[in-house]
Formats: sequence, C-alpha cells, structure tokens
Amino acid sequence: MFNPKTLRSLKLALYFIIPFTLLLLIKYKLSRTNVDYTALGNTLSNHSSSTSSSNVELPQAIDYIFHVKPILSDRCYLCHGPDEGTREAGLRLDTKEGAYAAIGEHLDRYAIVPNNIEASQLVHKINSQDPEKVMPPPDSNLKLSDYEKKILTKWVEQGAEWKDHWSFIPPARPEIPKVSITNWPSNEIDYFILKHLDEKGLTPSEKASKEKLIRKVYFDLTGLPPSLAAIDEFLSNQDENAYEKVVDKLLASKAYGERMASNWLDIARYADTHGYQDDLERVMWPWRDWVIHAFNENLSYDEFIKWQIAGDLLPNPTLEQIVATGFNRNHKITQEGGVIDEEYRVEYVMDRTNTTSTALLGLTMECARCHDHKYDPISQKEFYSIYGFFNKVDEKGRIEYDEIPEPNIKITNKEIEESLSFINKPDSIPEIRLMVMKDGAPDRQTYILKRGQYDAPTDKVSTGTPDAILSFPETLPKNRLGLVQWLFDEKNPLTARVAINRIWQQIFGTGIVSTVDDFGNQGALPTHPELLDWLAVTFREKGWDMKQMIKMMVMSSTYQQTSKATPELLEIDPDNLLLARSSRSKLTAEMVRDNALALSGLLVDKIGGPSVKPFQPEGLWAETTSGQGLTKYIMDSGENKYRRSLYTFWKRTVPPPAMITFDAATRDICSVKRQKTSTPLQALVMLNDPQLIEASKHLAKDILDLDSLNDKERIKIIFRKITSRYPKKDETDKLLDYLESSKETFELNSQGTTISNTEENKKELYAYTVLTSLIFNLDEAIVKG
Repeated sequence: MFNPKTLRSLKLALYFIIPFTLLLLIKYKLSRTNVDYTALGNTLSNHSSSTSSSNVELPQAIDYIFHVKPILSDRCYLCHGPDEGTREAGLRLDTKEGAYAAIGEHLDRYAIVPNNIEASQLVHKINSQDPEKVMPPPDSNLKLSDYEKKILTKWVEQGAEWKDHWSFIPPARPEIPKVSITNWPSNEIDYFILKHLDEKGLTPSEKASKEKLIRKVYFDLTGLPPSLAAIDEFLSNQDENAYEKVVDKLLASKAYGERMASNWLDIARYADTHGYQDDLERVMWPWRDWVIHAFNENLSYDEFIKWQIAGDLLPNPTLEQIVATGFNRNHKITQEGGVIDEEYRVEYVMDRTNTTSTALLGLTMECARCHDHKYDPISQKEFYSIYGFFNKVDEKGRIEYDEIPEPNIKITNKEIEESLSFINKPDSIPEIRLMVMKDGAPDRQTYILKRGQYDAPTDKVSTGTPDAILSFPETLPKNRLGLVQWLFDEKNPLTARVAINRIWQQIFGTGIVSTVDDFGNQGALPTHPELLDWLAVTFREKGWDMKQMIKMMVMSSTYQQTSKATPELLEIDPDNLLLARSSRSKLTAEMVRDNALALSGLLVDKIGGPSVKPFQPEGLWAETTSGQGLTKYIMDSGENKYRRSLYTFWKRTVPPPAMITFDAATRDICSVKRQKTSTPLQALVMLNDPQLIEASKHLAKDILDLDSLNDKERIKIIFRKITSRYPKKDETDKLLDYLESSKETFELNSQGTTISNTEENKKELYAYTVLTSLIFNLDEAIVKG
C-alpha cells in the first residue's frame, strides 16, 4: 500500500505531529481545570464603555484636571493650543489667561465666562447644530460626545475653576489617608491604595501563597526564578520577617544589578553596533558593566544620572565618572558614504536631547523640534535651548570604517586595576576604546533650526529650560552639569515623579501614570495622584535611594496580594488600575530564556564582559547586510552560549529575533515602556527554540539521573521547578498520561528494531524532554507570579 519511502515520511511526520497534538490537548485540559489561573488578557469589557455616554452620570463636582482638560487637550489644542503657528481666532485654551481673554474683532466676547453659560462662546459653539459654527468643526474629524459637552457646560456653570497642569506643579507630601481596614496596610503605600478601594466599595484580595510570592519577587528583583532550595527554605521559615529576609537577600545579590540594568539598557538605547545601513560593530559593553556595578552598589539616583549626563564636567572627575558618560554616546552613528556630515551630527544631538526629555522628564519634547509643541507649553526656542546643552561635543557626523568615534578614552589593565575593577575585560583584548562625552567644541553656537532642518538656522539661542517646568536659574553653570543640577532642583516638578513612576511600573506592571513617557497634556492622568506625590517626595528626601524605594514597594500588602480575580472585580476594574489584586505579568524577553537556562542548570553565573552570541537562526544577518562588516552571525561555543540574555550581542538592524518576538525594545531610540503582546509567534518560539529545547533536555536528563524516583515523583519535581508549586493530583495524572503517550510515540517510530538498553534510555529521555517542554509552555510557567 505504501512504499518504504512513503512509510519513512509518514513515520517522521507522526514523530512530530503526535507529541505536538498531545501537548496542545494536555495544555488545554490543564488550563481548563486550573481555576487558580485566569488567562492573561481574559478580562471582561469595561462596563462604562458599553454604556451610552449620554446615560453616564456626571460627576457632582467637575474638576478641571481630571474632567475638563483631557477633553480640551484631545479636541481643542490642535487649533487653540500652545502652537502659535496653528492657533485660530486668537483663542488659546491651554493657559488661564488665554482661555479667559476677550476675543472677536472688537474684543467684546469671551470663550469662557465663569458661572455664565449664556455668555460663554465655548458653550454655544460646542452645542451648536450649525455645521458652520459647531466646534470642533466637522472637517477636523474631531467630535465631542454628549457626555463631554455636558462636562464642559457644567464646568462653566460651576465657575470654570482653572488649575495648572498637575505634573508641572512641584509635588508636596500629602497626609497619610485614614482607611477602613487598619490591620491590612504594611506601609504607607497601602493606605493610599486602600483609600481608593474604600471609595469604590472594594476590599483588597487575600495574600498570595508563599510559593507564588517568592516566585514573583525573585523575578521582579533578579529576573531569575527561585531554586527549590530557596522555596523550601522560605516555606519552612515561620518567622514574621521571613519574607523581608528574602527581599534583603535579593537586593544584595549580583543578579539584582543585572535585572535593573536590563531596563536601563532600553532607556539608554544600548547596542553593540552603530546602526544605519552598514551597522558595524562598536564597543560599549564596559559602560554596561558600569551600569550593573552602579545598581549593585546602590549609587543614589541623582548621582547615577549626574555621572551619566555630566560626569566629565565634575570637578576633577574620576575615570569611572567619565566612563558613565557613555550613556549619551549610545545613539546610532553612520558610516555610509555620501551623507552630509553636519546633518548627522545634528541628529546625534537631537537624540541626546530627546533621550534626556523622555527618560528624565517624561515629556515628548521632540514634538517641538520643528515648531512649538502642539499640546504642551514647550516652544521651539525652548527645545533648542535644551538642545544647546548637548551641542558642544566635538564629533563627526560620519565616521570611517574601523574608526572609533571621538571623543573616546583608552582602557587597559592598568586603568582596570587602579579604578575600574568592575569592568570584566578578557585577557584576549589588550585595550578598549570607549566612547564618552567631552565638550570639545565650547564655542559652537546653537540656533533654532527652521522645520528642524540642519541647514536652516534662524535665531541664536542660549542654553536654558522650559519656563512652564522650571526656569533655568542664572546661578547654575550653562552646561550639562548645570542641567543636572536643574533636574534635581527641589522645585523641579518632574524628575522625582518620572523616576519613581518608572520603578513602580517595573514592580507593579503599569505606572501610576500609565504613559511613563508622557507626563504632558496628552499623557494619562495618575490613578493615585496622592500616592505618586508621596513616593516622589519620599524618594527625594531619602537621598534618592533606589533599593529603599523598591523594598518599600515589594514589602507592601498591595504587592503581596494574590492575582486571583472574581468576575465581579474583573468587570469593575478589568485593567487592575485600583490594585485590588496583584497584576499578572508575563516574563520579559530576557526572563523567558534565562528562566529556562537557570532551571535546567545551564545558566552561567558570570557578571559583565563583552557581548555574547548564543543561538539564533542562520542567515538573518546576511538578509540585511550591505556586504560590509557583520555579514554572518557566528554562534559562540562553551559558556558564552549560556550567559544571561542581558549580554546577548545586539545588532541594531537585526536584533535577537526571539527577544524581539517577546516584545524587547529595538534599541534604535530611548524606550521606557515595552509593548505587551501575546502572539502565535511567541508560542512557536516556546515550542521550537533550540535553546529552550536544549534546556528541557538538560533538565530531563538531570531528573532521570535520580534513579530512586518513580515517574510520578520526577514529574512533581519538574513541575515544581518550573512553576514553583506542587502539581495537583489531576494535573499529575494528566502529565503521567502524556509521559506514557510520549513513550508510545517514540516506540511507534522505532518499530521493526530491537529496543536495546541504549534505545530504552533514549525513549525515556525523549519522553521526559517533551514533557518538560510542555510544562515550560504552560501559561503559569511564563508568568511571574
């Protein structure tokens, strides 16, 4: 019926198809029966979104910041906002003076008259049925809902009380609120969270099990899973401070610095290549070693930023402080022939300006490169005033092949022994040339560039900062060091808020301000504004101690809640903005691979050093190469295959494909927030990535070496290592069935041959490998908590 060739093809197909099909069925059954877990993204629709806006009850008191300004910013600022070039009818709605000013040809009318809707042109215009008069005009493609019209009308009727934008007002320490459940809070954070829950008639969720809690805190603080020994030690420790001991141990571990550095590399747009067409290799990893070192030494946040922005301008700077300035040399650099040198030099200065704005101020300042900002009070002149701080570097726009961009410093064994012991330089590399900052062009003038074009300078500007945030004091030096002092001025309203919000995002999954890169008029409002201000002031007053703030967050009762959610809670708060439960977060791109390597025993525990090249599919670099430089990916051997993903070689034009699949940033520009997706490609990587298969096989082999255990006991160990908990009886039974079916699959493909002891061992290893891979693919296995 079938010829031998067809039979072999059929056997080969069954060899892969049967285990894959069984894997999906078992995974489906486990996910259906495991009521402890709700699949990520399985949330009910927001009730308010399904209700007609006209039926939604208006707030009793209309607040300008929380109710009115979001409407004006979204629908009105385009024509009546900060940008003078697009402002129409002489009306400006982003400032109090402009909103209340007289308008019209004879200045005899007013857009807003407090307490008088009849005299307020804004009320008439938004409610007009005449397409020639209604605002926003139909051709703008903007429209107000009935609810929004009523909000604006009621605000005017109640007196049109104006408030400055919340994030441009310096934070003040609020009072700790009184709450209903006085024995629930563990620290001040919990009082602010509970206050909001009280207002909504909600109560906090129960505390997470110790297994779930230790798993979550390990990933959040180190990016690695807890070992079985660590779990058992925590479970057996009945002391009240057992959890705090775990937290302190993790904060003191070397892995903490690697975990924190992973986030900072996104912000710093770190890569191992220059980018652009030829994308040749560069050496910046010593700066990465410094970042890990700085986090582990708990360098205060103000010093951490000062050294990176202006370490070279400090009085008698140390070599370490100069190394830190590599932060602002991580931008792309071109080597392409035919480009205009000045055009690209300007782009590098733009990059530093935008990175500083995004990372440290949480503002979209790049929108003011070509014109005044459309939504925020940042003029084009003010943009170039900040640009001027970074415009003094004596650098080329285009470098030659094999040229190390200036300015740079030489690092040899001598410098490492004397002051840079944190740099892990291999003996095979005699010296390192590291790009750093140096104001080698102090007399270069800065001009406003018309439409942002490098060759269209107009008015000369001096260094400065936006007045709406904080005017630049005359007493400060007009250089990058002065800029840092301005950033950490007690009156600066943004620096502390933006930093603590980003830390909150790392620990809780979403920032108190969800738009961590935009604290301006178009950004999200804080879900807990009093808590954000309390944290910001505390952060500053406690000496900008990052470890202390992280410890406070993970020690809170809010953090220690279970992620279990009732249908009622999901309907009220599907996005968990109120934090009545713990948020379930997937492992990051780095954690997915590091988790498998660590659990299998393959992970190499080594800090720092040059980037490494673990497995990636063949031919990817060749697909995008110009024929110059890095045309072929040559995989490393030995321990470099098993280093943490933090150290994976990052080619800008072809980033590590598995990490990009799991939402890693591309590192082309500063990124403070990764996407959160769940795609079929991620499932394919989990099932087929050779690194994950190898980890499964290695773990399976170690378990099989435990000769005294039976299948059920082995399954429990594997399951527990990967999920941090014991499997339930029905889960164990299903996994046993899968194990047996995997053995049968192996035998099916070995028909016609005598099963020797060697073949029997292969059968066991195959079955346990696919079983381990199955467990790695469970939803529970790729979630932190």
